[in-house]
Amino acid sequence: MVETSRSFLMSDRTLRLEASLDKELYYHGEPISVNVHVTNNSTKTVKRVKISVRQYADICLFSSAQYKCTVAQIEADDQVCPSSTLCQVYTLTPLLGDNRDKRGVALDGKLKHEDTNLASSTIVRDVSSEDALGILVSYRVRVKLVVSRGGDVAVELPFVLMHPKPAELQSESDAGGAVSMDTNLIEFETKNSFQDDFVFEDFARLQLKGIQDDKDEDDLLESSAELQKVSVLFHAA
Repeated sequence: MVETSRSFLMSDRTLRLEASLDKELYYHGEPISVNVHVTNNSTKTVKRVKISVRQYADICLFSSAQYKCTVAQIEADDQVCPSSTLCQVYTLTPLLGDNRDKRGVALDGKLKHEDTNLASSTIVRDVSSEDALGILVSYRVRVKLVVSRGGDVAVELPFVLMHPKPAELQSESDAGGAVSMDTNLIEFETKNSFQDDFVFEDFARLQLKGIQDDKDEDDLLESSAELQKVSVLFHAA
């Protein structure tokens, strides 16, 4: 929950704004509920309430730049008179279909593809780190009170927008089991497969050695037969 208050000129009374989200993580296509509570103790009148979802794209390369784009917005004519309060829940859904004609919107993929959505939030542990290079995407809900004859009052609520976990991985994680090695896109040889190769290689070596031994034994027999033949010839002579 985020809250702020503002006092106006020539008055010691304040206008208080409180805003909160029902959760911090949302999936693409999921509606966002914003709880707004306004306490107007000032002499001013709140004319309208504006709720918007803003996408921030920080480009961190050789030079830094930030692009800001409103991807969802609603404007309610809810007036808050002096010495009164307002408690309301506003719902809005950021979708790519409502932002196809806008420039500067970060996407997950190409605009011509059907499965393209708004870019998911970038999870970075330390944004100030020098290793954080690329495009960092973040989202915030902005709640703005339009005050008559006075400055506006606004707060921002950060949240995470991302894709849901695939059904297969979700079922396996719920079952408490890890993803097996056979389901990986890149198959690595296991320890057993290496052992099988070693055994096969040893077997081949033994087989070759047996053949070589047999060949050596045959050579010895042939050589002994030649010696016997020579000895017979020598005795005959």
